[in-house]
Amino acid sequence: MPSVTETVVVRVPEQDRFEARMDEGTGVLTYELRPGSIVFVHTVVPEALEGRGVGGALARAGLDYAREQGLGVVPQCPFVKAWIERHPDYADLVEN
Repeated sequence: MPSVTETVVVRVPEQDRFEARMDEGTGVLTYELRPGSIVFVHTVVPEALEGRGVGGALARAGLDYAREQGLGVVPQCPFVKAWIERHPDYADLVEN
């Protein structure tokens, strides 16, 4: 069973999403790009992948991308919002 460190997340810009592709399914974090910011819209993790850190890997990848691109973050997705609250080192990205 892969751990969080083995979960590879890729950005699929033509579909405005990040994906964690695994044998049991694909976790997805969808987003919308706006001038100067990224809105994280929705996170979906298949039941077979729940509890394995896939959602956290998606959130981290999206937030790392935002930081690398100098984008502010709008965590519309409740999962991403809660993840940021548990990882305050990403709180500086959130737009007020």
